[in-house]
Amino acid sequence: MLNIPCVIFAGGKSSRMGEDKSLLPFAGFNTLTEFQLSRLNKIFKTVYISCKDKSKFDFDANYIEDAKTTQTFAPTAGFVAIFEELKENSFFALSVDAPFVSQKEIEKIIDADTDDSDATIAKTEFGTQPMCGIYHRSLAKEFSKMLQSDNHKLGFLLKSSNTTFVDFDDEKPFLNLNHPHEYQEALKLI
Repeated sequence: MLNIPCVIFAGGKSSRMGEDKSLLPFAGFNTLTEFQLSRLNKIFKTVYISCKDKSKFDFDANYIEDAKTTQTFAPTAGFVAIFEELKENSFFALSVDAPFVSQKEIEKIIDADTDDSDATIAKTEFGTQPMCGIYHRSLAKEFSKMLQSDNHKLGFLLKSSNTTFVDFDDEKPFLNLNHPHEYQEALKLI
């Protein structure tokens, strides 16, 4: 079991999906979030769920509700709340809609992480995967500034910070379920 805490980000707007994707049924579970929690609990000692409002879920978990200073659905509010809640210097972030990121990819990212990195993030030929990687406390103040200025561009933050990018040749583990057709495809793959 990995000692670094894992945080599942499940507070997005899901506008492209047309409904809250964190609540969609998946792989025999009532929700995609429960599926992610179940499988990640087998990899990490501690798993949290970052969300706007935990009352939308009807199962027990370690919830961290977003900072209440904004109405936005961007993950910035989640990062601020996570750094306020957790005592650890870093955590592994994974979006709820990335159900195929396995222990193999997670361990490769963890192995590439260094103490002087601000973040260690997965990257494929199609671009960076900002919601799959490790974030260090050294970015906590920057996330607070971003939230206050209503700036939610994770890619810009990662480019302007000491970020280690971990290259992956295979795009499949990083499939995001953003649209209904991607969700249907994932149901077939699982």
